[in-house]
Amino acid sequence: MLNLKETRTVDATREYNNPLVEQRADPWVYKHNDGYYYFTASVPEYDRIEVRRSSTLEGLRDTQPVVAWRKYETGMLSANIWAPEIHFIQGKWYIYFAAARTTETKEGLFDHRMYVLENTSANPLEGEWVEKGQVRTAWESFALDATTFEHQGRLYYVWAQKDPEIEGNSNLYISAMSNPWTLSGEQVMISTPEHPWEVIGFKVNEGAAFLKRNGRIFISYSASATDHNYCMGLLSADESSDLLDPQSWTKSPEPVFQTNEETGQYGPGHNSFTVSEDGQDVLIYHARNYKEITGDPLYDPNRHTRAQVFGWNENGTPNFGIPVRDGIRQGK
Repeated sequence: MLNLKETRTVDATREYNNPLVEQRADPWVYKHNDGYYYFTASVPEYDRIEVRRSSTLEGLRDTQPVVAWRKYETGMLSANIWAPEIHFIQGKWYIYFAAARTTETKEGLFDHRMYVLENTSANPLEGEWVEKGQVRTAWESFALDATTFEHQGRLYYVWAQKDPEIEGNSNLYISAMSNPWTLSGEQVMISTPEHPWEVIGFKVNEGAAFLKRNGRIFISYSASATDHNYCMGLLSADESSDLLDPQSWTKSPEPVFQTNEETGQYGPGHNSFTVSEDGQDVLIYHARNYKEITGDPLYDPNRHTRAQVFGWNENGTPNFGIPVRDGIRQGK
């Protein structure tokens, strides 16, 4: 069992003016060795993938986005373009994203598969994004929210998918990769919705993000419906363990980041990790600043991107604290 109830040992000394980017859900920020922060996220129209960059996190707010790719008019890749992530792997840029298909019934709008784009330019805001195709998994079923990471010379892929034999909406899986768009070897489940806070509205584990610190591998993820019940969980494994062995992973029994009525932040989740301009760990996530939603929460556009410095517990686990209030705050 992952015990997170420890005293924070690293204080957050930088604070950001939140929201960082309005109406951008599922945010992904990657700081490259060129000194720039690269940002992508779901746009409210769910019809395209945008990329923007800035030398500072705050600068992402006002910088002009570049459209990397647009959805098709019909067939697969024609609806609900969700949760893009931009990665730099083996000297090239890749965007991972999920897409559904336009049909006469609502069902097809949520029949997602996972896809990859590649760009060989030094600057991913330039050059051509080439489709590398679908990432094929063990089943042809609802799949989304893929992320990748390299560890000990090996490339891994973590994603959310519906197993036809398991009740619920999505579980988390991990696999090795033979290249940035192809899985290889065993595909194993490392988390399934099981705790009460993971099954509100929907039985969901999704939106994985990778973090390596203190001799351990952490994978954060999000759970439950996309309203105020949405929250973050955390998996942990020893960095020397077999990451493809489900027994290597331990799940926190409680959410590690969740709605806070006092600060007015609702449904925080689908995060990524980066570092601040002075090297502190930063949690990038989306949340709303109101609780009541009219209609389907997926089509409420006001899941804004937010940034928050976080610290570490004495036992080596991350301490995300609570989602801070919107607005400009004084640094400590």
